[in-house]
Amino acid sequence: MSRIYPDYREALGELPDAVIDEEAKTVSVAYAEGAPPRISAWRPRLGCAQLATGADASAAALLPKITHFRVKTSMRKAGAEPAELFSTVVETPALDPVVAAGFDRATYGEGTETTAVLVIKDGVIVAEKYRDGFGPDVPQRTWSVAKSIGATVIGAAVMDGLIDVSEPAGLEAWSAPGDPRAAIKIEDLMHMSSGLDSGPAGNRTDDVYFGGGRVVDHAITRRLIAEPGTRWTYANNDTMTMMRALRERMKSDEAYLRYPFERVLAPLGMNHTFLETDWNGDFIMSSQVWTTARDLARLGLLYLGDGVWNGQRLLPEGWAAFVATPAPAQPPLARPDGRVLPGYGAQFWLFGERHGLPEGSYAAMGNRGQYVMIVPARNIVIVRRGFDDNGGAQFDIAKFSADVLAALGE
Repeated sequence: MSRIYPDYREALGELPDAVIDEEAKTVSVAYAEGAPPRISAWRPRLGCAQLATGADASAAALLPKITHFRVKTSMRKAGAEPAELFSTVVETPALDPVVAAGFDRATYGEGTETTAVLVIKDGVIVAEKYRDGFGPDVPQRTWSVAKSIGATVIGAAVMDGLIDVSEPAGLEAWSAPGDPRAAIKIEDLMHMSSGLDSGPAGNRTDDVYFGGGRVVDHAITRRLIAEPGTRWTYANNDTMTMMRALRERMKSDEAYLRYPFERVLAPLGMNHTFLETDWNGDFIMSSQVWTTARDLARLGLLYLGDGVWNGQRLLPEGWAAFVATPAPAQPPLARPDGRVLPGYGAQFWLFGERHGLPEGSYAAMGNRGQYVMIVPARNIVIVRRGFDDNGGAQFDIAKFSADVLAALGE
């Protein structure tokens, strides 16, 4: 139980063991006398979805699924990896001590637990290391790195003319006359500046993450408490609402479920990435994604190439600059203890000289130490995966990245 929120450890520790049905691909846990167990069911590509609280196992058959998807002919060649990528790791002895320190549980954060480190320079792997039990093909939960994957899907939709980030989100639930939420733009959601009430901790969306709740019941129902675009609050709901806006524009639920795979994951070769939904078919792209270090490296390289992968444009020209441009409203510059914090763009975190890194560096970041650091000035992508305890251990990705750059003579 050490891998879950501290608030839940005691209560969950008292529950009976989970029942795993390999054939049905379900996991169920009894939690209350006289009530059906809580059930989660796995589906190809979409991973697990929780059934609604109170639903029995038969409801698993009703979960949304992807039976097939098609990649446009013009983008199929992108899915073939560049010949040099991942075919070999260029030995870089200068990096060995830095990478080793990344796994020692002390140098970059007391008690941190690194599971993978991958460094790519000039399109070639110069370091790759995994903890025992992990490897290139072992997916791990991204936590909030999923937000940056979601931003990439939105970028593809912009390129395809499905969405305009400068326009209002246009949710049906906000369409009643006089509803001020109608003014919230897609870019407000991407900037974490919707102005919606997200509770004292906007990243705690437990009803959706753990409670079997639907995005439409919990993420888009919040009231407006600040003018959109003027207040920064880190909120999972903003990301889930951003994806809901895309779904409503597409008009076809089946097309919506296929879209991230057809337009982003398959062309990038991110074949070990699973995008989870709620039982209603809404992507929970604020966290519930499972993927590998190599798949995340592909994502980082896509942004280094300004949306071009293997000669094929997957994102609009300038999209990388958009996500890496400071949002109008920003988080605090530092914690009360003086520790310098990153800024915020559009579902990516921003780094620079005050963090000991080149200006223009930016990162996808997630709980428990998930990082994809993108350093355009040095043509470098750094991926770090972890199982850092939620009780306080925190990996110093800025210091680690700076040490990697120094070791590479950067």
